[in-house]
Amino acid sequence: MDVAMLVCLLALGAVVGFAAGLLGIGGGMLLVPFLTMLFSWQGMPQDLIVHAAIATSMTSILFTSVSSVRAHQRKGTIQWKIVFAMAPGIIVGGLLSGGAVFAALSTAWLSLFFSLFVGYSAWNMLRNKKPKPSRQMPGVAGTSAVGAGIGFLSGLVGAGGGFLSVPFMVWCNVALHAAVSTSAALGFPIALANSIGYVVSGLNESVSRPGMLGYIYWPALLALVATSVLTAPAGARMAHRLPVGTLKRVFACLLFALAAYMLVKAWQAFGA
Repeated sequence: MDVAMLVCLLALGAVVGFAAGLLGIGGGMLLVPFLTMLFSWQGMPQDLIVHAAIATSMTSILFTSVSSVRAHQRKGTIQWKIVFAMAPGIIVGGLLSGGAVFAALSTAWLSLFFSLFVGYSAWNMLRNKKPKPSRQMPGVAGTSAVGAGIGFLSGLVGAGGGFLSVPFMVWCNVALHAAVSTSAALGFPIALANSIGYVVSGLNESVSRPGMLGYIYWPALLALVATSVLTAPAGARMAHRLPVGTLKRVFACLLFALAAYMLVKAWQAFGA
């Protein structure tokens, strides 16, 4: 890894760590497109770029989630009852996604799925639809089932699940700040289950390519984590001071641009 690449990764980690703490996301929505650009720039094989970007992004959430959770916990806004109810399903869904389905999908399909998912998430952020006042979180079984879906889908896009869990909890009338804080706590089981799956399903990459741990490119991971764990607590503190709804609308516009970039990558991969 050259100096320019290292500087880019450190800067990217700082920005994504702050966003993770601020919005209760794992940062994958930002990381994957930018890592795809950086890995392409570094000459990584085309059939590996998106897989490595998604896996590396997801694994970084193991560290940013712990850092941001500590800051949110000081505010007392994490709904641990929801975390414990959702975690079993998240682990099952994550292991299935990262350990089986992820490796079976081509770069073209992963890029397309990521683009559509991010675009849909950005659209929901802009809609800001209000829930029915009578709606509540489902029971333990229902919450765990939702967790399985979140864990599975997150593994395919390398995200910490915040773009699914936050809207779902707000839809169930969980307060926005509590939903953001709880989503940050959910990022750890999502990242853990999927990271294990990425390592197991990508063992051949570890043998044939230096710097790979399964599908995870660990030199980039270390650089990202070095700065993201420092900025995630700052983002979490700001989440309790700033109008998060306004920030999410601005963030949604950025996501539309990144979704368009990944759609172009999918089109190029299908045409290759």
